[in-house]
Amino acid sequence: MVETHKKSLKDVGLSSDAIKRLYKDMLLIRRFEEKAGQLYGRGLIGGFCHLYIGQEAIVVGLQSLLKEVDSVITGYRDHGHMLACDMDAGQVMAELTGRIDGYSRGKGGSMHMFSREKNFYGGHGIVGAQASLGTGLAFAHQYNEDGGVCLAYMGDGAANQGQFYESLNMAALWNLPVVYIIENNQYAMGTSTKRHGAGPSFHGRATGFGVANAMANGMDVFDVIEAGKVAIDHVRSGKGPYVLELDAYRYRGHSMSDPAKYRTKDEVQDYKDTRDPIVNLKNFILRENIINDAALKELEKEVKAHVQEAARFAEESPIPPESELYTDVLIEDMPTEKTGSDA
Repeated sequence: MVETHKKSLKDVGLSSDAIKRLYKDMLLIRRFEEKAGQLYGRGLIGGFCHLYIGQEAIVVGLQSLLKEVDSVITGYRDHGHMLACDMDAGQVMAELTGRIDGYSRGKGGSMHMFSREKNFYGGHGIVGAQASLGTGLAFAHQYNEDGGVCLAYMGDGAANQGQFYESLNMAALWNLPVVYIIENNQYAMGTSTKRHGAGPSFHGRATGFGVANAMANGMDVFDVIEAGKVAIDHVRSGKGPYVLELDAYRYRGHSMSDPAKYRTKDEVQDYKDTRDPIVNLKNFILRENIINDAALKELEKEVKAHVQEAARFAEESPIPPESELYTDVLIEDMPTEKTGSDA
């Protein structure tokens, strides 16, 4: 694939408006995550908090290809996925800070929020759990004959979990409409892929199940879209599951408590200088005269203001009352299906 700095507008086959939207969505995730890091440092976000900085091109590129009926599920590095699913930034930030106006009424926090309205089924703290749950979502699409597909995102660490391969086996046997997306950010927690992943790739393991698979550059939104189209079209046309591995890099530690001393500062800086997905897309936009520098700065100011408003909304949202501990725990008086003479 042609690298971003060598591509032209003709090469990517997207409209100027679509490219501006990609840039804005990626920048929103970056600025949102930076703000989340600040709120964590102020003690306003409790528990774990895993930032998505550096990987924005993956979820923005893939989500741009989905239909309203499609579903999405991921692991605990999930804020970017929520925003890419068009979930409200203020409500996401409110959930991160444990406030009543959050998507899970302040009880899910960073790792466990969802939105049925947006077909986003979590954020899951158990490594690899989303593979099995995503397989179930794909089965629901098939059972309901709604034409939908499920994107099940996971990291390279989750790609080593046994339940992923059990799920892959089932999806292959039942021809389920699911794309398993491996966001290979090079480090499972603090362990390099060279030390935890046997074989030349993760996606190639799917070949043993007869499942189509590929790898693409997850730091280039155009490459993500190109590979994503192939994967999603394959699944949507009834050809069964697909495994797409995307080579990426996270700039921050595994979580906010991780100083990331297992890699050098030079390594991180090299990715920032040469492969940053947002900087490279910005340079592409300017080089191809999609919008000028002044208009780009206005767009960036708009994104910054959006994030500032999200943080303000979160901080002003009330802490949930203690009674909230007892809600959404048990559903009583479940409706019973009437049959025969009772129908």
